[in-house]
Amino acid sequence: MASEGPDPQLVADCVHCGFCLPSCPTYLLWGEEMDSPRGRIHLMKQLIEGEPLDDTMVQHFDQCLGCMACVTACPSGVQYDKLIEATRAHVEDEHQRAPRERALRGLIFHVFPYPRRLRAMRPLLRSYQRSGAARLVRRTRLLDKLPPTLGAMERLMPPVAREREVVADVTPAIGPRRARVGMLLGCVQREFFPGVNAATVRVLTAEGCEVVAPRTQGCCGALSLHSGRAAEAARFAKATIAAFESLGVDAVVVNAAGCGSSMKDYADVLADQPAWAARAAAFSAKVRDVTELLVDLGPVAARHPLPLSVAYHDACHLSHAQGVRAQPRQLLAAIPELEIREIAESDICCGSAGVYNLLQPVAARALGDRKAGHVLDTRAELLVTANPGCLLQIQAAAHRAGQPIALAHTVQVLDASIRGVALTAAL
Repeated sequence: MASEGPDPQLVADCVHCGFCLPSCPTYLLWGEEMDSPRGRIHLMKQLIEGEPLDDTMVQHFDQCLGCMACVTACPSGVQYDKLIEATRAHVEDEHQRAPRERALRGLIFHVFPYPRRLRAMRPLLRSYQRSGAARLVRRTRLLDKLPPTLGAMERLMPPVAREREVVADVTPAIGPRRARVGMLLGCVQREFFPGVNAATVRVLTAEGCEVVAPRTQGCCGALSLHSGRAAEAARFAKATIAAFESLGVDAVVVNAAGCGSSMKDYADVLADQPAWAARAAAFSAKVRDVTELLVDLGPVAARHPLPLSVAYHDACHLSHAQGVRAQPRQLLAAIPELEIREIAESDICCGSAGVYNLLQPVAARALGDRKAGHVLDTRAELLVTANPGCLLQIQAAAHRAGQPIALAHTVQVLDASIRGVALTAAL
């Protein structure tokens, strides 16, 4: 069924006050009204009134990161998140993209949401990295001569380890069981950041959780949902619900911000499907970011000192879309001898935004450089965040600046403290 486009009533909620402007990354980059939230809402109104969906209008919608900083900033409660998702679904249904762009999007969405396909790429990527070809390509500045998307793909390539840590189907709690939780393994997270998943399991079990990670789970649909591929997102959502709903878990834990945001929205994604609406609402009510759950449970495992200074980066789909800001900082602050350093412009997106840094590489690079500059200004020893895309994006920008910084997921820091071992960075 074709998308109906943005809801006129939600469009009418915007009073064009301008409070969103300082929060919008693309407006900060270009100062262009149509690349601000209120400008894009104006375009949505024109679309509803019958204005043709031409390339220029689509470009302004495509250039939105979907970071939801404007939702946090808006004093009128405008639901821009729902508006941009509905608009993007309408664009995908009604707009004919150029062949080259269709091919790029087809490649991305036939690979990234499928863990088995990502796994098949691991040996090739590892061979490329181990052969020295990657160093040669970067040393000769060949990347600067490639099309921006190809250059971005190479720079954002995660390091591939020989072995992939695999999470067991069921991992028992250490000590008395306080909760039984399901765990989303993710796609990119599972295949290229398996150490993050392993650390998540260790932290949860140390805090008294039995962890269930069903093998039947696949992609949660986040990339599809945030890119306007509504039917595809709905299929992934149904499969994810089916994989977890019969396990008898108290919560479904997520350690990737974009995935958690999407899964908390399943009730909206499947609201028009009677056979799934109630199931989706019940499932979404159980979804928790790992830091939310840990704060709710309260600590039982002892924390050992980690004499480190860390810069904490708010992933947009954790802070803006889910409203989870205090919990990661609370958990990090409880680690003895660890110092948290705040990053300037913490509410501004780093430019990763799902696959934005592949589809809009020039804008993403500018935002990544801006974010990396603020991170490096903290002079912290380690950057900590909650999303694999953010880690790759900021690391690539830090390398461009000639100042690479160690990176880790929040749970990796907690895991090192609980186990009393030296921290192994994610990258």
